[in-house]
Amino acid sequence: MRKGETGSASIHIAASPDVVYRVVSDVTRMGEWSPETIKCAWVDGATEPTVGAKFKGVNKRGWVRWSNTPVVIAADPGNEFAFDVADDTRWRYTFVAEGTGTRVTEQFELLVDLKWYYAFAERYLMRVKDRKADLEAAMHITLERIKAVVETAG
Repeated sequence: MRKGETGSASIHIAASPDVVYRVVSDVTRMGEWSPETIKCAWVDGATEPTVGAKFKGVNKRGWVRWSNTPVVIAADPGNEFAFDVADDTRWRYTFVAEGTGTRVTEQFELLVDLKWYYAFAERYLMRVKDRKADLEAAMHITLERIKAVVETAG
């Protein structure tokens, strides 16, 4: 994958943008809905989503495990939550009022060309032939799980 490449997924959730934002921006819950992220925790004194806050994410795909420390770059309640992972990838969630609910879009953007060792790990260790398609499928799963959590909580 190359710099500037993006992928996205969207879903309608029957709740206000502020409610959905609060759930999504609580990164400590990411392990509940992401197929790849096991857990996240705020670090360096951060306790909530604010610009500049950092959190540690732990991920797993098959037997491959890795961690990273994303930095929040947007924390606009009810509108946008975004973070950069290692200056390589930007993840963004946007929240738009739609009828009596919210259209949530999750998007990734590569900020640099994918490093060769990531491509190697994805292809040969994780057995992923098309990482963009794989990430988009995972985003759909993530959004479906967030929808279930939010709509069940009422």
